Amino acid sequence: MMQGRCHCGQIAFEVEGEPSSVIECNCTHCSRKGLLLWFVPSGQFRLVTPDTSQTTYLFNRHMIEHRFCPQCGCQPFAYGKNPKTGNSMVAVNVRCLEDVDLASIKRQPFDGLHLV
Repeated sequence: MMQGRCHCGQIAFEVEGEPSSVIECNCTHCSRKGLLLWFVPSGQFRLVTPDTSQTTYLFNRHMIEHRFCPQCGCQPFAYGKNPKTGNSMVAVNVRCLEDVDLASIKRQPFDGLHLV
């Protein structure tokens, strides 16, 4: 079980598994925040702190609920659905996980900038 949190700790979570690769999206939102996203089924994710300790940001097609901390501004994860299956997913920002060697994780580029 991996532990994660925002910078100030107001949002904390646990996620099962270990990321071997992440999505590095070039859309304006992800690239400006430096997000490295690991998509997991929602059943592998557990929020430790109350849901009320976070704020939601929606943009573009409003398909992904980007969650961030209103105190420190960090975005540790987002909620969404797999577009092919409709299954609930969580996009974990691996930069918010404890004890992760980012250099060892393969980055998969995703062209979100040109999605229609």
